[in-house]
Amino acid sequence: MENLNAYERAKYHAWFHHHEADGYITLAKKTKKGFQQFHVKPKKLALKLSKWLGEDVYFSQNTFYKPQRQIELIRQLRSLYVDLDCYLLNYDPKWIIGKLELEFFNQSIPEPSLIIFSGRGVVLVWLIDPVPYQALPLWQAVQNHFVQQLKAMGGDTRATDAARVFRLDGSINSKNGEAVQVQYRHDYRYVLRDIQNEYLPDLQPKKKTRGRRKTVERLFNTYSLHHARLLDLVKLVELRNHDVKGYRETILFLYRYWQCCYVADSEEALRQTLIFNSQFTEPLAEKEVIRATKSAEKAWKAKNTEEANAVAKEKGYPGAGYNLKNAKIIEWLDITEDEQVQLQTIIGRNEKRKRNTEAKREQRRKEGMKPRNAYIKAQKEKTEDKLWLLQKALDRYPNATQKQLGIKLGLSQQRIAQLLKEVKNR
Repeated sequence: MENLNAYERAKYHAWFHHHEADGYITLAKKTKKGFQQFHVKPKKLALKLSKWLGEDVYFSQNTFYKPQRQIELIRQLRSLYVDLDCYLLNYDPKWIIGKLELEFFNQSIPEPSLIIFSGRGVVLVWLIDPVPYQALPLWQAVQNHFVQQLKAMGGDTRATDAARVFRLDGSINSKNGEAVQVQYRHDYRYVLRDIQNEYLPDLQPKKKTRGRRKTVERLFNTYSLHHARLLDLVKLVELRNHDVKGYRETILFLYRYWQCCYVADSEEALRQTLIFNSQFTEPLAEKEVIRATKSAEKAWKAKNTEEANAVAKEKGYPGAGYNLKNAKIIEWLDITEDEQVQLQTIIGRNEKRKRNTEAKREQRRKEGMKPRNAYIKAQKEKTEDKLWLLQKALDRYPNATQKQLGIKLGLSQQRIAQLLKEVKNR
């Protein structure tokens, strides 16, 4: 790699990370006009790199199914990563790597696939077998666990979202003029579940949970809920053909709050919120979005403050932040029952009851019990058989009493009386 020029190094870095990828990859660059982004399919990535390479060039670590860099649009989760801001702690990057090799790799965290020396800090990247967006809650739990393991080494807790971009090999960090370099350690792609099993066993579902295991599982469930609710907001806007006038402020407020809770990065949450707003048929002005949703960030910060949580609990609340019930969200957004059918978590009692009933039916089917229609059909067939037998008995014993017929057919006198009525009505 040392003999390759900057373009060849950048091209190899992108290929090593994203070969055989599906979806859009985001290229980003800091310019005088701001942070520019371009979304490209993997086959066209090399061509675009030749035009973009230079100072402050980044690329997304995961792919998107639309040409937009949003968590809700994740196509494939292709890597885990930890950004180590070692320069803030005055740690030398080489010393950091040496310490990691001795005390962390293959102990509390697996050995990374590659290491990006970004000019000031270090980024550890673990390539994984691609998984779809449905695995995002598990991915986020593993991601946050890795960051917590490396927090003392400068692990950036704000750089944990799935839409993150990092610097590209061969590019230049304009802050100090240093060239970005990548160290490739192995080409093995980890399996996300294997990482969970080996490094986060507490995420395994268990009936009884105590202490740390209970805390980890609760966090995992929280990630799942926040992600599902974000997807519900996106779906609701789609169902209304992006025409949400009269509800824009509320939708964006909820979106920004749940983004803060999910990515734990207020700046990234705001960026995602502004993108979401731009998709409305009549978007709000940027200043209006920031003003209307500012309290969402404030509530999220309070949620992560021990003092604020203690005050909230003294007042009878579960904790600081917004603990909104579905009924309240449905009321605020006037979500109809037809719309609820297509949502995951923001549903009312009627829809919840319907889903529980269907789940029980499905469980009975799996356990070998017949669906109601099949059951009714089987019962009718049994009745037809008994009516046929009764008619034969009447033909042979025309003077038999109901009791005598019951004895011959093995049925109660009451059942014989019911069957005789059906015979007469035919």
